[in-house]
Amino acid sequence: MKKIELEFPFVLKPIRGRGSQGVSVVNNNEEYYLGVNDLIDSKIYGNKIMAEEFLPRLEITITIMPPGKYIISGNVKKKINHWALPAVERFNHKNNIAPYNGIVAVVNNSKILSAEVLGSTEIKNISQKCEFAAKLVGAKAPIRIDCRKNKLGQYHIFDLNLKPNMTGASRSHRYNQDSLTMIAARGIGWDYRDLIWNILNQKWKL
Repeated sequence: MKKIELEFPFVLKPIRGRGSQGVSVVNNNEEYYLGVNDLIDSKIYGNKIMAEEFLPRLEITITIMPPGKYIISGNVKKKINHWALPAVERFNHKNNIAPYNGIVAVVNNSKILSAEVLGSTEIKNISQKCEFAAKLVGAKAPIRIDCRKNKLGQYHIFDLNLKPNMTGASRSHRYNQDSLTMIAARGIGWDYRDLIWNILNQKWKL
């Protein structure tokens, strides 16, 4: 492997990974080479790996819904543009990366931001940017966008998930299985059934 000069720290992420599986923050050349070799030697992710800016401060995830008619608080509301559900804060990171939800249920490290923070200019601005990103990719179903603050306290989008995890606490043995999208949906008064019905109501028309 050819040695190149890199600015640390940064994030190593396998192209064929999912969620935070295989993702790590590397702080020096030794960790970089070990990280790359471990990912390739695992034979799980193939041999394509990306380097990503490390954003060290608060992480949030924002679910964006497509335009359409929705039932919110008992009323039918028409959304003519992509729109954001309330932002969800991520916490209890392990080595600066949110753990994979197959290992740690997201209800144990995620929560809706407070009403005060949700009403702040910075959250409104990053939510609008996420809505615009959804418009750019032509999202016709819910997508989830992960954002995090850099060292200057500015939010940046770092991951756009076209296939968000959609689990919900719908069975007695899965009460801890709300997805990030479901946690956000509870912020507007939806339960899991409400979320599913509102998604189905946006079915594509030929």
